[in-house]
Amino acid sequence: MNVVPEKSDTPKEEDEIEASAAPLLDHLTELRSRLIVSVGAVAVGFIICFIFSVPLYEFLVIPFRNAVIAAGAEPTLYFAPLEFFFTRVKLAALGGIALAFPVVAYQLYQFIAPGLYKSERSAALPFLLAMPVLFTAGAALVYYVLMPFVMRFAVGMEQDAGAGSGVSIELLTRVGDYLSLATTLIMAFGFAFQLPVFLTLLARAGILDAAFLKRNRKYAIVGIFIVAAFLTPPDPISQLVLGGSIIALYEISVISVGFAGRKKKEGVEDAEEASA
Repeated sequence: MNVVPEKSDTPKEEDEIEASAAPLLDHLTELRSRLIVSVGAVAVGFIICFIFSVPLYEFLVIPFRNAVIAAGAEPTLYFAPLEFFFTRVKLAALGGIALAFPVVAYQLYQFIAPGLYKSERSAALPFLLAMPVLFTAGAALVYYVLMPFVMRFAVGMEQDAGAGSGVSIELLTRVGDYLSLATTLIMAFGFAFQLPVFLTLLARAGILDAAFLKRNRKYAIVGIFIVAAFLTPPDPISQLVLGGSIIALYEISVISVGFAGRKKKEGVEDAEEASA
């Protein structure tokens, strides 16, 4: 009896693999081009910020200068060999990332937009616009409120030799230490101010709702102060300011999440009516 050999599906499978590989290569090519544009924008921002790094640093040290002058002393910052140069490099790197953020966010949006529905694309754009605004608000709170207080507190800890201990206690601030303190606080507050955006995105994804946030408010407050203790320097004022700010943002998030939930419900109802 002759046995008829089964027809091999290998050519068909190879065609399917080639068909699926072509879009993948297109996505990888697009991703590479958008990464090149983003890295180029960061590099240009770094160069610009490094050129102006000295004026930028002088702007950052204004709270320190005002606090020292108010105490009747001469504002002086100390540095080790090459420390000020590397401080300028760090400042330029942070400034370059901040300066290039609109370009990076636009490239990210353009990369993921083809995979989103029209309603999702229109919903994502406000969040991309809100992120730098909220980050700037957090940085402004640090610069205009928290840093002056921290510097006045630090200067107030100085002590003359005749104060009782016979030892003179003087604040010696290094340029690198001051930048680390300022950037740590700015980054902590800037990312903390993204809480409404993060929670609203989770609400639009259906992961949580306003009722969940209200029900777990007391646990959130405890967690907020634990996070604030890790993100800020070891002084209670910074922790209280950051914790209080995040709690206020949490309450704003409850309102925002409730609004997002209503919009999502309306969208589902409109879709059901259209299908009917």
